Amino acid sequence: MSRMVFVNLPVANVKRSIAFFTALGFKFDQRFTNDQAAGLIIDENHSYAMLLNREYFKTFIKTEIADATRATEVLVALMFDTREAVDEVVRKAIAAGGKDAREPQDHGFMYARAFADPDGHIWEPFWMDPNANPAQEAA
Repeated sequence: MSRMVFVNLPVANVKRSIAFFTALGFKFDQRFTNDQAAGLIIDENHSYAMLLNREYFKTFIKTEIADATRATEVLVALMFDTREAVDEVVRKAIAAGGKDAREPQDHGFMYARAFADPDGHIWEPFWMDPNANPAQEAA
């Protein structure tokens, strides 16, 4: 059985979030998109991020919403096909109003970057050599 993943993130403005991620080349599932939420398609068959306005997000929790601009509550890592694709999505994120979140990490078999979206959530695009064996690389 295959499992789908829905990462739920609070956002200040759903329309701003849609514009930001559209500029990065992502699409949205209209079945899960309205004034309160947007269903960001990460992988059409398995992975979504639900971008929920803060008031709607509060209906699912009993605690306070973390301020992602002051504390990191989650790192969302997304695998890309090439190192160049990683650099390109970070370039697009910064051009669309995001922020570079750290220096690139190059481990030879894996290359990673990170950006913060307009709400401060950290997204980590990365590439990994599908033929590499990280355990052997570390030895």
